[in-house]
Amino acid sequence: MSFEITPAAERFIRLMIRADGAQGSGFRLSVTPGGCSGLAANISVKNQPAPGESVIERNGVKLFLNAETRILLEGVTIDFADTASQTGLVFHDPKQKACGSHGLDTLQ
Repeated sequence: MSFEITPAAERFIRLMIRADGAQGSGFRLSVTPGGCSGLAANISVKNQPAPGESVIERNGVKLFLNAETRILLEGVTIDFADTASQTGLVFHDPKQKACGSHGLDTLQ
């Protein structure tokens, strides 16, 4: 699977896991069609993956991803933004034409 995580996004994910999880927890990321750019995401910290989720490890960070998310993240760069209009993960998909200045909409 081919997607990138920027250092800023990795820091955010690590902070979320430290704040909300136990030792060995992972970051559940579920991406679905929807939102302004064509994709929307739900995030949470979980102790273990749900049935059907794969564990993808990047730089020691465990990501729990379902099959649809793995497909939708192909070629995407996951970043973190902290601006007046948005705080959270931002997804840059070179295949998608966004209707605004951001990639994906992130729901928590």
